[in-house]
Amino acid sequence: MIDYVIAFFALMGAFLMLLAGIGLNRMPDVLTRMHATTKAGALGVGLLVIVFAIVFWEDTSIVVRAIAVIFFVMFTAPIAAHVVARTSYFVGVPVWEGTVKDAIKEQYDMDTHQLSSKCDQKRN
Repeated sequence: MIDYVIAFFALMGAFLMLLAGIGLNRMPDVLTRMHATTKAGALGVGLLVIVFAIVFWEDTSIVVRAIAVIFFVMFTAPIAAHVVARTSYFVGVPVWEGTVKDAIKEQYDMDTHQLSSKCDQKRN
C-alpha cells in the first residue's frame, strides 16, 4: 500500500513540475510565467520531498530536513514571485496585450518611480 502512496506523490510531483516547465515556455509574459512556475513548481517540489520523507521514514534527520525544505519552499516561493512581479513591472517589462486589469497603473508614477497608496490618493 505504501508503494502506491509513494508512486502517487511522485507522479503528481513530476506532473506538476512538467506543468511548470510547460507554463514557462507557453505563457505570453513575465507575470503569467511567474505565476505558472511558482504555483506548480512549489507544489511539485513539495510532493517530491514528501516522497523522500516517506521512503526514508526510519531516518528522522532526513524527515526533519524534508519538512524544513517543504516549509522553506512554500514560504519563499510566493515572496520571490512577488518580488519578480514587482520588479518586472517597475522596470517596465511589457505585459501581455490580453491583460484585463492593471491595479498598479493608477498608483505608480513612471517618471518618479514612486508608488502611492490609496490613502494618499484620497487626501489629494
